[in-house]
Amino acid sequence: MEIRPGSTSLFDWTGDGLAVGLFEETTELTGDLVALDGKLGGAIAELIAEEEFKGKVGSLISTRISGNTSIRKVILVGLGKGEGLTAETLRKTAATVAKSARKQKCKTLGIYLPIYNGDAATTAQAITEGIELGLYQDTRFKSEPEEKSPQIETIDLLGLGGQEAAITRGTQIASGVILARQLVAAPANEVTPITMADTASAIAKDYGLELTILEQAECEQLGMGAFLGVAQASDLPPKFIHLTYKPQGTPRKKLAIIGKGLTFDSGGLNIKGAGSGIETMKIDMGGAAATLGAAKAIAQLKPDVEVHFISAVTENMISGHAMHPGDILKASNGKTIEVNNTDAEGRLTLADALVYADKLGVDAMVDLATLTGACVIALGDDIAGLFTPHDGLAKELEQAADKGGEKIWRMPMEDKYFDGLKSGIADMKNTGPRAGGSITASLFLKQFVKDTPAWAHLDIAGPVWADKDNGYNNAGATGFGVRTLVSWVLG
Repeated sequence: MEIRPGSTSLFDWTGDGLAVGLFEETTELTGDLVALDGKLGGAIAELIAEEEFKGKVGSLISTRISGNTSIRKVILVGLGKGEGLTAETLRKTAATVAKSARKQKCKTLGIYLPIYNGDAATTAQAITEGIELGLYQDTRFKSEPEEKSPQIETIDLLGLGGQEAAITRGTQIASGVILARQLVAAPANEVTPITMADTASAIAKDYGLELTILEQAECEQLGMGAFLGVAQASDLPPKFIHLTYKPQGTPRKKLAIIGKGLTFDSGGLNIKGAGSGIETMKIDMGGAAATLGAAKAIAQLKPDVEVHFISAVTENMISGHAMHPGDILKASNGKTIEVNNTDAEGRLTLADALVYADKLGVDAMVDLATLTGACVIALGDDIAGLFTPHDGLAKELEQAADKGGEKIWRMPMEDKYFDGLKSGIADMKNTGPRAGGSITASLFLKQFVKDTPAWAHLDIAGPVWADKDNGYNNAGATGFGVRTLVSWVLG
C-alpha cells in the first residue's frame, strides 16, 4: 500500500473511493464540495439528507455513485465539533475511513480531511499513522487465514501536497508500533527471551545500532541477583538486551528507555490462580515490546539524541529451581530484597535494569512495565500511570503522550508509603500492602536509581491490550507506549 500526498483537487480526483470529513452540525456543502456534488449529480447532498447525517465524531455513511463517473463510492465521516479537532481525531478518523474503504473493496482511496491547527505536517503524519495502524491485521498464526477484502493499493491525502516527509515519518512510527503489537500478541512459545534478543539483533543489523546482549554468566558477574532470581526457574536462558542509537555528531542529550520483559509470567510459586488471566500473561513483556518498537522507529527517524534501549528479559516459571517466597535476593547495587511474593517479579527484573541504565550517564530515563493490577483498578484499561518525582520530566512525558495520542495520568509518589515495603531481615520487601499497590511498586523501583538526574516509571498494564476494536486499535495488542516514547525523544 502506498500513501501519497495529494495535490489534486476534490473535483479532479479519480478513483474507487473518496472520503470527506465533515464537522458536526455544519454538513451543508460549501466550496469544492458544492462543485463535486454537482459533478456527481447531487449524490452527496442526497446522501446527507437521506441518512440525516449530523457529522458526529466517528459516524460514517457511504454510497455508490451510479452512472459513468470518475468516482465509484463516496464516504462521509463525522469529525465532531470543529473546536474539538485534534491530531488524535484525525488519527482515529483515518483508521475508520481506511477500514470502511477496504470493506467496500476500494483499491484506490482519496481522503480529504481538514488541516489541524494550520499544521499540514502534523495532519499528514497523524492520518498516515491512523491508516497504517487501522489496517494492520495479524494473521501469522492462522494456517488458512480468513478470506480478506482486496487490499487498498494507493491512498491519496488530498490537500496535503508536499508532505512526503510527514507521511514517511508517520509510516516509520507506525512500523515501531506494529512491531510492538506483534511481540505482545505472539504466544509465549513463539516469543521467548531468545526471540526478543534475536529481534533486537535484527533491529541493530537493519538500522546500524550498537547491540550488547549479556548472557547469564555476564549478568552473574555484574551481581544481577534480582533479575537472575526471577530467571532461575526457567529452562530458557535469560537475555539482558542493550541497544544503543547514536546520532552523527554530538548528541543534544542522552536518554535511556527500559522495558519490563517477562515473556511469560506464571506467578512463580505464588502461582496465578483460576480466573487470574494466566493465559494472557504473554503480554507481560509489553514494556520491552514498546522499547524495541521505539528503537525501530527512532533508528529510522534519526534524531540528534543518543538513546539506550534496555530490557532484562526472562520467563517467570515454576520448577525445582524456582525462587521461594521468603528468599532474599541481592540486586546489582547491593540492596537486598525479601521476596514475599514471587508474582511481583517484574520489579525485580527492572531493579537490575535500572541500576545498569543508571551507570550510563544519561540525562533522563523512563521505564515501562505491565507492572500492577492496582494501576488498572485506579485508571482503567485506557490510561497508563505516570510516576516520577521530577516535575520537568513529567511535563515532557505528558506532552509527548498528548502528541502521540496515548493517555497517561500522573500519580502520586507518597514516600511514606515505602514503610509498607520495609523488611525485618532485608533492605526491603518486593511488595507492600494491597492499598496503593501501584505507588509502592514505583517507590520500590526508585530505590535503584541514584545518579540519573530524572527518572519516570510508566505502568502500562491497562492500555497494552484492547478487548475490542477501537479506532486504529484492533482487538488485541495495541503497541502502547511507542508513540509517547518517540515523541519524547524527538522533543
